[in-house]
Amino acid sequence: MGSGKTTVGKQLSKKLNYSFLDMDSHIEETMFKSVSQIFADLGEEEFRQIEKRTLHEVAEFENVIISTGGGAPCFFDNMDFMNSHGTTIYLKVTPEQLTARLEAAKGSKRPLLAERTGAELLKFIAEGLAKREPFYAKAQYTLDGDAPDILEQICNIVSNL
Repeated sequence: MGSGKTTVGKQLSKKLNYSFLDMDSHIEETMFKSVSQIFADLGEEEFRQIEKRTLHEVAEFENVIISTGGGAPCFFDNMDFMNSHGTTIYLKVTPEQLTARLEAAKGSKRPLLAERTGAELLKFIAEGLAKREPFYAKAQYTLDGDAPDILEQICNIVSNL
C-alpha cells in the first residue's frame, strides 16, 4: 500500500488505451462492502479466498492493467498465477518512502494504519514489507517505485513484449 500501484496503473492504462482495474475496488463493488468491512465480517481467511477467486476472474480480461491489493501476491499460488497469466511488475519502495507517503495520505481508507504514526508506522511498514518481499521478488520486473521516469520504464517493458 502506498507504492503507487493505482496511480501508475491508471496512467499506464490511459497511455496504452487499456482498461484499469483495482482489485480491491472491484471486490468492494461486487461484495457491496469495503475491504475493511469484509475483514471485520468474514475474517482475513475468507477475504483471501474472495481475493483469489477475483484474481482468477479478472485474469481472463483482455487489455487491462490490474492493480492487486498488497497482500494478494502473498497467498496461495497467486504470484505464480499472475506470472503465468500476464506481466508482473513490483514497484519497490523503501519503508521510509512508504511511511512518508502514507503519513501524507492520512484520513484515507487504510484501517491498518489509522492509529500508527512516526516511528511506530515505520516499524509496522518495515516488518510487513520484510514478510512480503519474498513474494514480491517473484515479479517478472522490479522497478524503483520512486523513479521519476517510472511510467516510461513500464512502457518500455510493455513495448518489448
